Amino acid sequence: MRLSLQNFAVVVVLLQSADAAPAGLLDPVGGLTNLLTLPVDYAQRLTGVVGTKPLTGAGVLNQADLQSKLGSIWNTGGAGNFFDKIQKQIGQGIVPSGLLSNFQGLLGTGALGSLDLANKLVVPIDAIDSINNNNIRNPVKPIWPRKDAADAPYSLSEAQLRQAIFIPQSFTYGQKPPVIFVPGTGVYGGEAFGPNLQKLLSNVPYADPVWLNIPGALLGEPRTNSEYVAYAINYINGICGKNSSVISWSQGGLDTQWAFTFWPSTRSVVSNFFPVSPDFHGTILANAICLAGGNGAPNAPCDPSAIQKQYTYAFVNTLSGRGGSDAYVPTTTFYSAVLDEVVQLQEGAAASEYLNDTRRVGVTNIKVQSVCAGRPAGGVYGPASMLFNPLTAALIKDVLQRGQGPAQLSNIKLDDVCKEVIAPGLSLDDGIATSGTIVTAGIRILGYLPKLVAEPALMV
Repeated sequence: MRLSLQNFAVVVVLLQSADAAPAGLLDPVGGLTNLLTLPVDYAQRLTGVVGTKPLTGAGVLNQADLQSKLGSIWNTGGAGNFFDKIQKQIGQGIVPSGLLSNFQGLLGTGALGSLDLANKLVVPIDAIDSINNNNIRNPVKPIWPRKDAADAPYSLSEAQLRQAIFIPQSFTYGQKPPVIFVPGTGVYGGEAFGPNLQKLLSNVPYADPVWLNIPGALLGEPRTNSEYVAYAINYINGICGKNSSVISWSQGGLDTQWAFTFWPSTRSVVSNFFPVSPDFHGTILANAICLAGGNGAPNAPCDPSAIQKQYTYAFVNTLSGRGGSDAYVPTTTFYSAVLDEVVQLQEGAAASEYLNDTRRVGVTNIKVQSVCAGRPAGGVYGPASMLFNPLTAALIKDVLQRGQGPAQLSNIKLDDVCKEVIAPGLSLDDGIATSGTIVTAGIRILGYLPKLVAEPALMV
């Protein structure tokens, strides 16, 4: 039997569960299970979000107003529809400049539900997010197909892995300490970090930024995404002879921890790991960013990276079972206990962002509401706005300047840090652009194909 491309667009790999998808919608072909049609809400949701316009008079007055508006949209305790909230944020004008017009222009270039249009929605917008970078320098010693016999094999070619690394012209190749930025679900490195930590760490003597632009914006399988991280860590070390620090956001933290776990050669060449809003232990709300309403409906069509972050699924459990619940390098995590609609749990040692320190490498877990309780920096922050949180910026700066982690709260002036909403050195426009990363991610999460209704087979 041969079905059209659109009919094959939503694909699920059969697992053991007999009720992995709604009965009557699946057609088994060649060992795969295919939804015969796209979910009824695919086109409606996609055109609805992309077609949303800021309300008349919408805008952000100041930093406190930005925090207040984000809180009114997202601080609902997990209730409500994820994509409706994306539309509300657009309505408030909290969106990167020019983003909507770019996506709106794409909707007329292909049939809704076609892989052609899906690919156009997911590809990078700006040159700094290029996934086809020409990095001609070779490492001093080969790092592919393996740097060390204990490393997992790569499923991707060295050319594929290397071209995802964006090295700006300002990079000094070891004259300054390298910093590798690893983005999160639905975004690329330049757009994720450009208006926040990357800006703060450019043109300083203690950091030299490069970043990853992973094809598919990390919406594909996390295990494959982790290959890019593992290769980048060893590549940067191999071309400049210096250890790197890694700063990740969202899923980038999970992928980096997977890289440390299954490519152990990466551990000795990383000085510090700074995961911001990570999801090391998955989430109980993975389905919140799936279709069928975007409100956590069971068996909803999901992007591969979303479905594999389910709290009880094999990917997360495999990481934990192989030692990934403990840090491998000096690590400082940053997270918010409120306004994170996807990364759950968030309390105590059970928090998805929390890493243990059985290996005694040094770990500091920073929940901003605990450290800056009752003050602006301990207010309402979401996964994206944690990137401009003043505590995040101050502690990363301190560790990089000292050259040794993890972060120590005693090294910074907490009273000064906690009184700010946005880190010094960043503007209100930077805060809006950073917060708007959620809109960028939301549109790509919607547009990405194929979608799954069960966890795919895991490569280890």
